[in-house]
Amino acid sequence: MTFSRTLPVVLTVAVAVGWLYLWLDWLTFNQLSSEQLWGGFGLSMAVVAWWLDQSRKKDRVIRHLVYSICFFPVWQISLFALGELGSSDASGIFTVWLYRFGLFFGFLIGLLWVCWFTEKKSRVWQKRRLEYGSVGKRVAPLHAMHLSIAGPIDGLRVWNPLDMDAWYYGKQRQKLRQSLTVLVSYFIFFALMILLLLQISGCKELYEMPAGGGEQKPNQPVVKVQKVIKKKIIFNPLSKVIAKVPPIEEIKLQLMEITKHAYTVGYGKGAGAGFAGGTNRGKVRFIRLEYNGGDWDQGIDADLNMLVQYNLRTQHKIAERPETRKIIQLRNFPVGKSPPIVYMTGQKNISLGKTEVDVLKEYLTEKHGMLFADNGGSAHWGNQFKSLMNRVLPNVSYIRVPLDHPIHRIPFPIPFLPYVAPHGGTDALAWVVNGRIAAYYHPGDIGDAWADDHAGVPAQIWEACYQLGTNVIFYGHTEYSKWLEARKKSD
Repeated sequence: MTFSRTLPVVLTVAVAVGWLYLWLDWLTFNQLSSEQLWGGFGLSMAVVAWWLDQSRKKDRVIRHLVYSICFFPVWQISLFALGELGSSDASGIFTVWLYRFGLFFGFLIGLLWVCWFTEKKSRVWQKRRLEYGSVGKRVAPLHAMHLSIAGPIDGLRVWNPLDMDAWYYGKQRQKLRQSLTVLVSYFIFFALMILLLLQISGCKELYEMPAGGGEQKPNQPVVKVQKVIKKKIIFNPLSKVIAKVPPIEEIKLQLMEITKHAYTVGYGKGAGAGFAGGTNRGKVRFIRLEYNGGDWDQGIDADLNMLVQYNLRTQHKIAERPETRKIIQLRNFPVGKSPPIVYMTGQKNISLGKTEVDVLKEYLTEKHGMLFADNGGSAHWGNQFKSLMNRVLPNVSYIRVPLDHPIHRIPFPIPFLPYVAPHGGTDALAWVVNGRIAAYYHPGDIGDAWADDHAGVPAQIWEACYQLGTNVIFYGHTEYSKWLEARKKSD
């Protein structure tokens, strides 16, 4: 083989190895930037295009082989591009269907090639035996057969699965048994490959914050004074109706408090409402944790209300709907792309196994996440949560969170801790790790105040509950943004 022929092969192998690394990084490692992935995948697409052009000059088998191999990088890059550029529900649905189509088509491509290769080799072995038994006799290519017509030498045990005369195919219907064996083996191999990929990727999920920036300080209300213009009342002194004429000093002034954003709500350098370290497709999401032993889904309809209110009060982009995740699923989020905060509530038991406790600890410490816990109705649940935190963070004791803490001041100053009912006391508690609140416990069913009927509490209470919910979510994302910025500087 000349140098001109080996060079394209060598370059293709090098690009294939590079593409495999990019694919694994996109799937699992998350060490490369989006620009680096685009550049690497773009180079691999150029190689794909070159091979597709060259295949037109080859015979049919080689041409179809090139088409089959090129399908996989094209499919993977399409998924990557759709994930990078799309952010709507429609794009998400299309991504899912593209993934399913590629998986099915990839399975079909592999099955067809395995069947073709098995049939080809099976005919080769049969033809060799016929020629060995009939010296000088030419045998035409064999067609589909139910039985082997050229068995091995007596006493010879064949192990090759591509040979119809392998001993485990028996003496009858060897072709059928060979086909079924190949089919089942391919099914098992394909399933194992899928499981391996899922294990490598961990069913990877990504959480991305909205890009932007702003100052971390309280909102300042602007007070406007407006006169109330009342209707003029003309009194007839001769009328029999007695009415008291209000003195002019009783015409009151109406004070209107208008909350106006004196700054862009967010953290770090950037344009628009959002966070440094966020992305243009990033959104604030509300994720509730599922767990065994209690009514984790209590008042779940209120999550959407809080998410919408957060958007109205901060102008941050938000997800279309709230979500739920099992605690074990938190490990699917990689470091640097994990949820800054997750929500947990209930009023019964909290039953977590050691694996779930370990995952939660990893999320709070190594992934810099935050847990927002809300006592949904009993002192028992509060005690259960404290016990859980003793297992998750055994070396950290909780503290009472004062009202002058940033979580109670930014972006909305909270003059008192609002609650629906003091199920677990009247103070918020916190577990602090490296100077930041890793777990925030609300004692009085703040989630009920987010419901449509606000649990019947006065407007002053449910409004303060929305403000506190906004503060806690904002605090979690701000601390996460600070951590991302610190990681970039250390790198």
